[in-house]
Formats: sequence, C-alpha cells, structure tokens
Amino acid sequence: MTLVKDQQMSRFLRYQSTQKLQRLAEKPFDLTAEGNLTPERLRGFYAESCGYRLLYGLECVTDEVMQALGELSQEARVPEKMGKMQAGEVMNFIEGYPSEERAVLHTAVRDFFAHPNPSEVARKASQVAKEEIEKLRAFIEEIDRESRFTDLIMIGIGGSNLGPKANFLALRYLQKPDRNVHFISNVDPDDAAMVLRGLNLRKSLVVVVSKSGTTLETSTNEEFVKSRFVAAGLKPEEHFIAVTGKGSPMDNTQKYLKCFYIWDWVGGRFSSSSVIGGVMTSFACGFPTYWEMLEGANAMDKAALDPDLKKNLPLLAALLGIWNHNFLGYPTEALIPYSQGLERYSAHIQQVVMESNGKRIDRKGQTLDFQTCPIVWGEPGTNAQHSFFQLIHQGTEVVPMEFIGFKEGQTGEDFEGEGTTAHQKLLSNMFAQALSLATGKKDDNPNKVFPGNRPSHILLGNRLTPFSLGALLSFVEHKVAFQGFIWDINSFDQEGVQLGKVLAEKIINRFAARNGKGPDRPYPLGDALIEHLDKLK
Repeated sequence: MTLVKDQQMSRFLRYQSTQKLQRLAEKPFDLTAEGNLTPERLRGFYAESCGYRLLYGLECVTDEVMQALGELSQEARVPEKMGKMQAGEVMNFIEGYPSEERAVLHTAVRDFFAHPNPSEVARKASQVAKEEIEKLRAFIEEIDRESRFTDLIMIGIGGSNLGPKANFLALRYLQKPDRNVHFISNVDPDDAAMVLRGLNLRKSLVVVVSKSGTTLETSTNEEFVKSRFVAAGLKPEEHFIAVTGKGSPMDNTQKYLKCFYIWDWVGGRFSSSSVIGGVMTSFACGFPTYWEMLEGANAMDKAALDPDLKKNLPLLAALLGIWNHNFLGYPTEALIPYSQGLERYSAHIQQVVMESNGKRIDRKGQTLDFQTCPIVWGEPGTNAQHSFFQLIHQGTEVVPMEFIGFKEGQTGEDFEGEGTTAHQKLLSNMFAQALSLATGKKDDNPNKVFPGNRPSHILLGNRLTPFSLGALLSFVEHKVAFQGFIWDINSFDQEGVQLGKVLAEKIINRFAARNGKGPDRPYPLGDALIEHLDKLK
C-alpha cells in the first residue's frame, strides 16, 4: 500500500491487526491446494442469525486470519461505534470541516419490537417514526375501505426509488390482485410517458418522494404527471401524496391529499424501511406485510450489536470483504442472488455500498493512503451465469462473490423433472458455481483451464419472506457501516453527487436561455457540448 507523501499514515494502516493481516496475506490460504478444501471445512465455517446462515468455507481464510479480522474489529472499536450509531449519537461528521453533523438512525424507524434501544435520543426518534407509521396504517385502511385506487405511481430517484422498487419485486408474490405499482425515476420523459400510457388516472394514487422537496428529477416528473391529471379533468390534490421533510416545499396539505414525513437522520439509501418504502409496500401487499418486514430488519439491527462474530453476520461479511479488498487486493465484488424476487437487489445495494463508502478522505479530512470501497455489481442467477460468468471463471480479474439463496421458493409452485425440482436445480447451480470458482479445473488444453482459488461466500436463508427481506436489507446497511468504521471514513454523507448537480443547473440555464425562457448566463464548456446537438441531423 503506497502512502501519500508528507502525510501521517492512516489509522487503518496503523492498527497492529492490519499489520498482522498484511503478513498473512503474503501467503493466503489456497483453495486449490490438495487437502485444503474439505467437507469438514464447509460444515464448520459458518455463522448464523435471524434465519440466515453465512457459509464462508469457500473464502481464502484460515482460523488465524479470522482471529486477526476479529482483532481488527476490536482495535477499530467497531462494536462500540455500532452501539453509538443505534443510540443516536452524531456519526455523520468530518472533524474540523463543515459537514452534515447528524445522527444516523435508520434503525429507529423499525425499533418497535422486543427490547427497544434504551437511549433517549433513539427512543424519541422511534416514537416520531411510529407516529408516521400509524398515520400510514390509518391511510391504507381508509383506501382499502373506499376501494378508490387500484394503481400507485411512485415518483422518486436514488434511495426513493432503488430500495422501494427492489422491495416491491421481492414481495410481489404477496401483491393484492386489485393493486398495481409503477415507478418513475429518470428525468428522461420517456420514463414517465411509458408508465402513464394506458393507466386509468381516475383510479391512480401518486406518491411523490423527496426529503428536501427540491430534487430536480422528482419535481420535474411530478409536474409532468400532474399535467396529465389536469388534462384528464382530475384534481391532483385528490390523487397526490407526499413523503418529504417537515417544512420542505412539498410539506403542503393544500397541495397533497396527505403528507408523510422523513427526517434528516435517515439517509435516502437507508430509507426503504421507512414510510418512503412503507407507502408502496402497504398499498401493494397490505400493512401487515410492511410490519413484518420492519420486524425482520429490527432483528438484524440487534444482531449487529452482538460482539460474537459467529452471530453478527453483517460484521462477519464486512470483515471478509475487507480481507478480500484491502489485503488480497481484489477491486470489485459481485452480488448474485439466486432468487428471482431479488432481481433488483444488486442495483439497490450498489447505491447503499458505493454511495456510502466511495470516499477518499478520513474523518479528519485527510486523503487516504489505501483503497476504500470496492466496485459492487451483479445480477440474479442463473441468468448471470449466461452473461458475465466467463470473466468470473477465466478472466484476468479475480472477483469475490456473494451468493444469496433460499431453501424454498416464494410461491410454493414448482416443477419436477428428471428426478429433481426446478428449485433444486436453481440451488444446485448456485452451489456448483461457488465450488467451481474455488476448485478450478486442470486441463492439457489451456482454453479449458479454470485457475480456481476464487473466493466466495453464500448467504443462505429458508425462504424470501417480508421478515427475511427486512433482515437482508439491514444486513447490508450494517455491513457497510462496519466497513466505514474500520476504514475511519464517513459512510453517511454523499458529497460526491453534488458537483454534477451544480453543473447540470448551469447547462439547464443555457437551454432555458435558448428557449427564450431565462436570462443569458454563458457557460462556455456547456455551450461547446450543446453545439454538437445543433449539428445532428
């Protein structure tokens, strides 16, 4: 790891456990070596919590590596920091520089079950979150009684779209027969136009989600959709509801049928279990489905506080990721769920991981001298096997893998052929991919050689239900936080998305001036690019 000139070594590199892990990484465990990969290893290298088993016998780790990783979490005071986060202490900050200076309390929006957090700050946050959820429950019950709406259009972007959409697809097997959900996120007008095509607007409810109330894409799409309602002779205020921050420009009960609130201590990418995702889930699948999802998330929140690595799955996964990325030097990580219900899971997790930990400075504002967040990507299996697994098995890059699978399918429907069910074939493929990545294959023909020794782990659950989905979402949120704690970075802001927004506004102003709808504010770089549009025929 190369140090930045004239800078003190980062805290992460100064840990004694980091230095021990660097030495261990010089001769890592070889999964292809004779006698290394055994049934006993696969049976013994696992951890269990909240209905999931994390199988890590196919990672390039030993007992000594795992002990050193545990020491790293202790040296970085990770359990203590997770406790502070869930208690509502300010965790979103950069020392000595202006920053958001906020608590990080997405756990409070689901802390309604056994043994709630005793902290006064967490308790108050949970109380206001519960009030919004009770408002939502009453609203959904009213909709159910009146049978007025059959379709819900959800307008939002980033965390107001990726998480809710992933959740909807994961739970659509529970979707009510008279309820449909549609998502609009991209400012590309084709997105909204295609969603609205053929919809009965009279029977449609629109939920607009923006914590600030000023998100460009969301406000543009809201006005687009409103224009369609007005053109159909409908009053938008009788069809539109808002999920926003209290006091934002969208906090207006004259403008909306109902306003629900979200708070600055819930980041967008961590908000899918709040009312942001709750409106959609409750409308489509019923409020009890949403409540069960919250219970699963809360269960994993509590597991994340457990000091026992064999019971703290998010911490274990975080440490395995750090071993692969920082010590073995692998730059990416693939998430492959062997469940069609998780078809948009990888897209949601990309934001949760990379918007959180894609940082280049530490908590003191110092430029880091090591790599932080890996690039995260993926698609569902078995489709992914017929897409990019050629690179996974025989490419020059080693890509650590996280497989996710379930013992049973969601619907209870299956087909048996040639002695096995379709779901057994699905699981067979998942297990086979993990094993073949580890073992590889020798051959006299170099084109048929599989080098092997490519690490992976498997997160195995019984069935994808609202409870297990909530636990899975919480698992990833805490895995990300744990890695940020170890790297000593702020995982909870997202300054990296701001510069593009500022420059986009300058270019938008140039288009407005050309349209005769705004003042002429020259922006030469933007003008140079816009001129290419003029030359297209």
